[in-house]
Amino acid sequence: MHEAKSQLSRLGELAWTGEEIVIAKAGKPYLLLQPYRERSRRELGSLEGQVWIADDFDDTPLEVIEAFEGASGGAA
Repeated sequence: MHEAKSQLSRLGELAWTGEEIVIAKAGKPYLLLQPYRERSRRELGSLEGQVWIADDFDDTPLEVIEAFEGASGGAA
């Protein structure tokens, strides 16, 4: 960790070029240094027409509910 503090600029350059930089503390991996990259904005509706959900998607069969909650229907 101490060595990384004194070498931060150099380590940052290495990370920016794609090298994996793992900083250790007490001999064990502690931090992963990665370059900041802007994330592209997700476009809502980009899968429209490609995904289908059944009309009864939210209708849970009684036997499934009983399997989770027990036959009495009460919580454990």
